[in-house]
Amino acid sequence: MKLNLTKSDKIFLGVVFGGYVAVIIYIVATGYKFQLEGVGQRWIYQLPFGEGPLSRINPLTIIMTWVVMGIVIFMATRVKVFKLVPGKKQSLLEALLDYIYDLVKDSVSRKEFVRPIFDIAASLFLFVIVSNFIGSFPGINAIPLESGGVKLTILSDSWYAPTSDLNMNLMLAFFVFVMSHVYAIKVKGWKSWGKSFFEPIWWMFPINIIGEIAKPLSHALRLFGNIMGGSILILILGYLVKYFVLPAALWGIFGLFFGAIQALIFTILAIAYISSLIE
Repeated sequence: MKLNLTKSDKIFLGVVFGGYVAVIIYIVATGYKFQLEGVGQRWIYQLPFGEGPLSRINPLTIIMTWVVMGIVIFMATRVKVFKLVPGKKQSLLEALLDYIYDLVKDSVSRKEFVRPIFDIAASLFLFVIVSNFIGSFPGINAIPLESGGVKLTILSDSWYAPTSDLNMNLMLAFFVFVMSHVYAIKVKGWKSWGKSFFEPIWWMFPINIIGEIAKPLSHALRLFGNIMGGSILILILGYLVKYFVLPAALWGIFGLFFGAIQALIFTILAIAYISSLIE
């Protein structure tokens, strides 16, 4: 079988292969030693005002979130002009968006809400899948020190994925939670929406409230556990073989494949939670 690669494909593969070879040469020449110290720790910065959890931030989450948004915007600009005969990039994007659109159309019974819900689902999918992919490759990370400082590391950890931060996942899940009830109020009205919490009988109200609160919590924890656990597993196994052959396969399986699956599951659940409240 002969592969027909374009010039840009060859350049991309050459850069990836060259970078991988450069990393191996650097490891051999400098005697670089991999350490698992600090893996899984988070760089937390205490703001000069306020107290409690809301006065602390993770700078890497903010930085990498903007990086992910920049990547998504860049991807959009590369296919902003759609052609009648699509290329590979346009075909891939159309296939992904068509699949998500079909999921929304099959799940949402009220056709006037198909397009706005699709916009939400597609945005979530693109953000989550790019975030998951970033955390699949070794790169630069920040490890907090006991003295209060921060040490930058290279190749001893993967690039920081915003979806490995529970706070980010909770924010995304809370956004889905809010939008599902906003659409429910639009469809049912305030009276019918409030009445739904007391169905099928009034004493079910506490259970219904607990069930609604459990939705965003389970939504966020599922994504956090898979992405965080997968990245740590890759690092531990990669440490054992010094990042030579096996980690490349692990990044492909646990990072890229499972990252895409988790992005799809997160999106499907978002569609299901919103559509279930507007029926």
